Amino acid sequence: MNYLNKLFSIFLLFFLFINTSFSNEPVAYIDIDFILKNSNIGKKSLEKINTQNDKNIQDLKKKEKILKDLEIEIASKKNIISKEAFDKEVIIFRKNIDQFKTEQQKIIKNFNDYKKNEIDKVFQIISPIINSYMETNSVKILFDAKNIFMARNDLNLTNDLLEAINKEAK
Repeated sequence: MNYLNKLFSIFLLFFLFINTSFSNEPVAYIDIDFILKNSNIGKKSLEKINTQNDKNIQDLKKKEKILKDLEIEIASKKNIISKEAFDKEVIIFRKNIDQFKTEQQKIIKNFNDYKKNEIDKVFQIISPIINSYMETNSVKILFDAKNIFMARNDLNLTNDLLEAINKEAK
């Protein structure tokens, strides 16, 4: 039994050390969020997204204010009108609230689709620039900085790529 344990240990160590690989492939990382926020094309896109978001928020606030005013009006009529008329107004009010919630969800979905499309457009423009930069500087693998635990600063190509993107993308 002791002989089998020694044999198994030797085979295990042999296979563990044989499979180690040493890579000389150039690797780097970038902060893609920083590039989106600070590149000229990214700033334009984010400005469009924020403008659309502000417009949506204003529209929803107006409609919400109308509903709140209607609620106050219905509450003030409670003791003045008959119970049946009051119940009808409450039912109509609830339908308006349901319609508002449905419209709000639709606006949010449309905004998220719009935001995704805008960011995709930016990536379609900057991806060839990044690929070209990688070819020029012989970088084989490029990681996003938020997925990197620790790395040397000389592997960070964010500022260099930001300059290249601002220069080439207009």
